[in-house]
Amino acid sequence: MIEEAHKAYTAKDYTKAFDLYTELAESGNADAQTSLAFMYQKAQGCELNHSKALELYTTAAQKLQPYALFNLAILYTNGIGGVTQDKFKAHELHMKAAQNKVPPAMYETGLMLERGVGCTQNYKEAAFWYEEGAKYGHAGSFNNLGALYKDGNGVPQDDGRTFFCFSRAAEAELAEGLYNLGMLYDQGIGCEKSQEKALDLCRKAAYQGHQKAKKIISELQQDGKIVF
Repeated sequence: MIEEAHKAYTAKDYTKAFDLYTELAESGNADAQTSLAFMYQKAQGCELNHSKALELYTTAAQKLQPYALFNLAILYTNGIGGVTQDKFKAHELHMKAAQNKVPPAMYETGLMLERGVGCTQNYKEAAFWYEEGAKYGHAGSFNNLGALYKDGNGVPQDDGRTFFCFSRAAEAELAEGLYNLGMLYDQGIGCEKSQEKALDLCRKAAYQGHQKAKKIISELQQDGKIVF
């Protein structure tokens, strides 16, 4: 029945999905509880109900349902959905989700460790979790791992690895990855210097609203050096 529910949700038949998830959730299915919580959170096939979403996420998280852990962590990170902001609780939940193979949780865990948010700052551990996220192709993980390699934080400084990581983030069209790769081409770090490639990447990042990229493009326009 869970596959039928997932199929209905994917087809945007939210009424059918909601009914199926509800039946399964009431029987104790953690996957259904997580999906139903998300529907309550997004008002899909039902009225918006943050308290019900929180109750279901919490129940499923106690069973270590990976995405229940992740979604609950997001609530605690931002202090939304009926919970008080608690960075330490958020870190704990993200860590559990990361250990249960959730790529965005791997990224969030790395980010919190890198910044010392909800935990003791630890670049080496941050690099480990970014590496784990990158194994799943997570663009943000590639980008942030590249930044660590660029500065030698938690890992040996390595221009080649920096270029590789930023390239993968840029391939995924991540604005920050596009900008960072452009800066490498601009300076010839880990690659042959190319102002043409640097400008092209910067343009792409600017199109996505990247503020530093937009500033560079704007200044070049004002100087009459390029036409955007």
